[in-house]
Amino acid sequence: MRKCCHITSVHPKFDTRIFYKECKSLHKAGYDVVLIYSGDRNDIVDGIKIVGCTKAKSHICRIFRTLKLLLIAYRQNADLYHVHDVELLAVGLFLKLFARKKVIYDVHEDFPEAILSREWLPRLLRKPLSILTSVIEKLISQEFDCIITATPDLKNKFKKCRNVIDIRNYPLVDLIPISLFSTEKKHGNENNLIYVGGLERVRGTREIIQSLKFINPEYNVRLRLIGSFSERDFEKEMLNMPEWKQVKFLGRLSPERTYEYLAQSDIGLVCLYPLRRFLTSYPVKMFEYMAAGIPVVASDFPLWREIIEGNSCGMCIKSLKPEEIARAINYLLAHAEEARMIGLNGRKIIEKKYNWDHEVRKLTKVYEQLFQS
Repeated sequence: MRKCCHITSVHPKFDTRIFYKECKSLHKAGYDVVLIYSGDRNDIVDGIKIVGCTKAKSHICRIFRTLKLLLIAYRQNADLYHVHDVELLAVGLFLKLFARKKVIYDVHEDFPEAILSREWLPRLLRKPLSILTSVIEKLISQEFDCIITATPDLKNKFKKCRNVIDIRNYPLVDLIPISLFSTEKKHGNENNLIYVGGLERVRGTREIIQSLKFINPEYNVRLRLIGSFSERDFEKEMLNMPEWKQVKFLGRLSPERTYEYLAQSDIGLVCLYPLRRFLTSYPVKMFEYMAAGIPVVASDFPLWREIIEGNSCGMCIKSLKPEEIARAINYLLAHAEEARMIGLNGRKIIEKKYNWDHEVRKLTKVYEQLFQS
């Protein structure tokens, strides 16, 4: 059986893109799939062998952890290696040049751009580190057999590489139940907002929470946050906000549990800052809200406006002011039947166009080509 090995040092073992979409799809296509991740447990889940590598407790320890990841990966003796993080470029390069293996680099986000908004880094170092990372990433990537990017915009950044394809992070429709709101089985008198993803300043976390004070109290709104804070100081700041009393913080959940909460929600929020790396992104949360059949309130980026308002499945806010977020929420809650139809429009376009079934064909085609070459 043809063997492939996915490696991540940053993402959890049950990351939606890596495990549920790519690994499970490849296993279904007949590949022997191994997943190496940062953790302590080894397991076999749905036919996929999962191998843990002890988590790093500091940025310095991550260097030694990378060496350990390389050793574990090499011992798997796979035919093809699929790396998912920029810090694993050296691992991929060793496997390509010295072990003579086929290597895919999966680019989930524009990491050099992300460095510019890392608050834990000294401001003076961000720009030089971003430029250096960009140069190294593009230089090493030219040695790999294929580059997979999560968006078309990222694909353009690797145009000098020999084999580049975008495989977008569209949802697994069959796993996401339709919202109770969309099926007219209203759950009591409480209205639930939901945000899924990283809880960071640049992802609009503060503005989303602040918007609660501008929402009509008659709607009895609660906000569910699913994800994790990347900065402890920012987390403390959010916990001390007066609006936090209307928040239910659920932490990081499995996709199955996340989808259960989506099915109990009325409106999904994705209010990212207008940073360059976000303007052309395809946030999986946005498509998961649509798949659940709930209206989306999103930042007014041209690409997102085309998807959301172009398919009548939500509202794009003109700014990241909390009042603007609340205005859209108030409108949707005041026009329940219209909101229900907007949510159903989202589900329909997901089933028709924005779903993983379309993307998995690209993935399996890439693998077939690499194994035949």
